[in-house]
Amino acid sequence: MVELNKQAGTSRRRRIHSDEFEANAVASCMKPGMSMAAVPMAQGVNANLLRRWVRDAEMKSEATVVSASIAEGRKAQEAKTLFVPVSLPPPVQPAHVADIRIELQRGPTAVTVSWPASAASECAAWTRELLR
Repeated sequence: MVELNKQAGTSRRRRIHSDEFEANAVASCMKPGMSMAAVPMAQGVNANLLRRWVRDAEMKSEATVVSASIAEGRKAQEAKTLFVPVSLPPPVQPAHVADIRIELQRGPTAVTVSWPASAASECAAWTRELLR
């Protein structure tokens, strides 16, 4: 459907094309081997106008892809935020590990340190400070 609008007091006219017409023209441009110059000639529209329709269609499709990926990201984030509390039994110390035993020797001097296995992290911190 092509309508002609007559502006007041001038002979200049602007055609208004239906959305279906624009979509068909854009689809024709996207066909493999189709020249971007041949389509507007065949459709009877200005090449710059058709290029604008193509650009608008590309922007709409990119916006659709972006909004879809945002929606997927939100769903993934919602899935990540689900938290299910689980109660675990207290850790059991093996019977054969009662103490940590460290033997250091420098020249004729020897030092032996016994540390409770339940405080292994404190033993590691002490050893780190000692070896600095």
